[in-house]
Amino acid sequence: MAKHKIRDTIHSANQTLRKKPKVAAVYLLLRIAVIAVMIAQFFNRNFENVFLCVLTLILFLMPTILERQLKIDLPNALEIIIMLFIFAAEILGEIQSYYTTYLGWDTMLHTLNGFLCAAIGFSLVDMLNRNQRFSLSLSPAFMAIVAFCFSMTIGVMWEFFECGMDRIFLLDMQKDAVVNHISTVMLDPTGGNKPVIIKGITDVIVVANGEQIPLGLNGFLDIGLLDTMKDLAVNFVGAVVFSIIGYFYVKSRGKGRFASSFIPKVLDNFFEKDEEEEQNSASHE
Repeated sequence: MAKHKIRDTIHSANQTLRKKPKVAAVYLLLRIAVIAVMIAQFFNRNFENVFLCVLTLILFLMPTILERQLKIDLPNALEIIIMLFIFAAEILGEIQSYYTTYLGWDTMLHTLNGFLCAAIGFSLVDMLNRNQRFSLSLSPAFMAIVAFCFSMTIGVMWEFFECGMDRIFLLDMQKDAVVNHISTVMLDPTGGNKPVIIKGITDVIVVANGEQIPLGLNGFLDIGLLDTMKDLAVNFVGAVVFSIIGYFYVKSRGKGRFASSFIPKVLDNFFEKDEEEEQNSASHE
């Protein structure tokens, strides 16, 4: 039963894609690229990356599945950017090591994530705000604030996830940084709260199991704090940018072309299913 349901969901998602030639073309090209990477990783016996490729193929279908389930229409630009974001994060970032090869790769994706999450948060409120079944009539400023808070919440939850993965599975999702000075009260000889500052750090020697291991990084190794704060900062920038765009979109009553490229539209039958269920339930009672 579950197998047939999954097959029907994928089939309906593919039918929806056929109605959007541009989105379908991008999806096809990205899917071919992911399958090629997956085959290469399989022959390299890197099965963890094979799993990432399978996960990527599934994530590619999520926007279309959400369209079918929620009875909404995602703008082509939003759907294409979401797929490119997934490809850039999972295939290029993780498998092709762009996160470490290109220093600005992670920053770019977190900025885009802040922008997209703000768009999604704004869309959720906008859909409810426009529907007469809900007694909502929110001002443009309040909708912009909700979009901003939604985006920042998603950003914080993602950092929680990264920290959890690093602590539990000893990964390095919160990428380390090399710093040349530290300020800490842990080294206060009096045991007080006065920070001791050490500048000009050129190397650190780690003692593990009686063995001294020079890190050779030309500095002190920060374990993810700076990366987390940078990610949240650029997420903040992306969230603010779209919140401002969304504010003027509502202010002009939906006339902004740029904002409309990222805001899903509710189809006429968005709430028909719920209304039918309520009527059926009432009739049975």
